[in-house]
Amino acid sequence: MLLLCAHGTDNLQGRAVVDTLARLVAERGVRVAQTWVDVQHPQVEEVLTGLVGAGEQVVVVPALLSAGYHTQVDIARAVAAHPGRAVATGALGPDPQLAALLHRRLREAGAGPSDAVVVAAAGSSRSDSARDVRAVADLLSQRWGSEVAVGFGAKAEPSVAQAVGAARAGGATRVVVASYLLAPGYFHDRLLEQGADVVTQPLGVAPELVQVVLDRYRSALPPAS
Repeated sequence: MLLLCAHGTDNLQGRAVVDTLARLVAERGVRVAQTWVDVQHPQVEEVLTGLVGAGEQVVVVPALLSAGYHTQVDIARAVAAHPGRAVATGALGPDPQLAALLHRRLREAGAGPSDAVVVAAAGSSRSDSARDVRAVADLLSQRWGSEVAVGFGAKAEPSVAQAVGAARAGGATRVVVASYLLAPGYFHDRLLEQGADVVTQPLGVAPELVQVVLDRYRSALPPAS
């Protein structure tokens, strides 16, 4: 069974994105359950214990875009309590399919080759998270044809506002923020206040995202005998 583990949010649109993502993954022939690491309930330790107790073999797929505390502590601790019965995959990013989705969101927002682009992530105090974000920004740069910058909403530098300011100081006449967030919510709302000319929509529910979830799940399955 695939246990899709999201961060959790009070934002109803954000909740709907994760619910829809789980439904679309299930429509691809995989049994899916949902859980969260914060804000929403039931949370991962409780749900995983219940599934294992019911006899399930579980693959936890974080609906999180980069490594961080939730993947390395919350989810890892929950899985460690059930050796041989549960495993966890890495975060969804970095992945070329997510870079392709960011590229599509930029085009949908009207971004062009003369615009400066800042990939904006939520941020984490953990260096692995920043590394993952920069990796997906590098993948996007290859698609976009020019270097893109990175900014963080919290706990890491540069901030999104600093990255936007640096782009303007470098001569950019228009700065576009590529929202590297899964869904609407607090962090996406904050992006609208950081001085960019355009902010893309979050990744949202998209075929690329569904495929990444499936890829992570399948990568954790034992090889067929």
